Amino acid sequence: MKKLIAINNYTGIDSRSAIGTVDHPMANMDRAPTIAELCSVFLKDGVALAVKAAQKALHEAHLSPQDITHVVSTTCTNSANPGFDHFVCKELGITQPVEKVLLHGIGCSGGLATLRTAANLALGASFRGRRARILVVCLEISSLLVRSELDSVNELQETRIGIALFSDCASSVVLSNGIGGVEAEPVYELLGWDHRMIPDTEADLGFDVDPLGWKVVLSPRVPKLAASAVAPTFADLLSSLPNLPSNYRDAGDFDWALHPGGATILTGVERAMAITPEHMRASYDTYISHGNSSSATIFSVLDRLRQKDMDELAPGKTVKEYVVGCAFGPGIAIEMAMLKRNLGHVRRTLVTSGEETPPESESNGSEVDSDDISGALEKAALQKESEVPNAPEQENSLAEALNGVDLD
Repeated sequence: MKKLIAINNYTGIDSRSAIGTVDHPMANMDRAPTIAELCSVFLKDGVALAVKAAQKALHEAHLSPQDITHVVSTTCTNSANPGFDHFVCKELGITQPVEKVLLHGIGCSGGLATLRTAANLALGASFRGRRARILVVCLEISSLLVRSELDSVNELQETRIGIALFSDCASSVVLSNGIGGVEAEPVYELLGWDHRMIPDTEADLGFDVDPLGWKVVLSPRVPKLAASAVAPTFADLLSSLPNLPSNYRDAGDFDWALHPGGATILTGVERAMAITPEHMRASYDTYISHGNSSSATIFSVLDRLRQKDMDELAPGKTVKEYVVGCAFGPGIAIEMAMLKRNLGHVRRTLVTSGEETPPESESNGSEVDSDDISGALEKAALQKESEVPNAPEQENSLAEALNGVDLD
């Protein structure tokens, strides 16, 4: 437990989002909750979160639930049948014939995997001359697994660092093939994608079912394996898109929306691709403020990237029109997508429960000061340093406490 606390103090995460506080009853039972108990909360509070995310996505797309032709969803923190997507559709009032796909077993790469799946469905509809308005929903409730993970730490004396990384989130986007009807202007255009698996890495990254929920599998090899796979995937993705402008050729020519699986994954990709924290400013900001929400995080990063205060932190304060999205999942699988950002897009917000999402303006996208974010980015990037200022006192050195777990 002391090792875990030491790791928690050095993740670079300031806060993590959750559906409840540390006083949540299911995190403070005298035993770990069962899968049935976890499922009950997921289908109540989790589905409500996903519905809210979907409503915001539909509002910004100028669409109603009746316009949706397909729903592609994913989660790795629930295995109910029917899946959570069934209940999201029911709550949204999607009652007309709709094609649903629920992806499982893809973990943190799930966001881009759902987008890739939705794109292939849209291409199929286009081939048939049919309209496609595809609602993509990612939902992860990780916080309630803390109780069983703490038991594993205590009873098995395992250093399980996943407990110090994961958080709760629901994300939603709408993908359209542009056939039939007037479209809202896009936030991003999806130009291409790549998906591949790193051989013989099944034991390095996973999320396995357990009688008391699910258990994270995360080996120290993951950051290096992930970073080594980015360059060849990026090269193949570029070769599949010959019509990109001539000034978009090297990794540093693009903005990057990288899934923030951990500080070492972010810094590892930086080194491998010769880019800076500013290229991945939205990834760092999301990681610092919310932690790792598995599949839902990549859309949080893409949403954060388009907000005006992020533009001030772009390399040379020059925002890139083309964005590389990248995420890693169990297997280890790597998902990568090329997106074209609509730099003139104006965010459309939805008023729910008397609250309005923060307005977007030319001068300000949130209440966070850009100097504060710059400092936060620098702080996260410096996780690679062996000495951290104002480190809490430990009985042993940090290196001893980590016992071989590589935090860069």
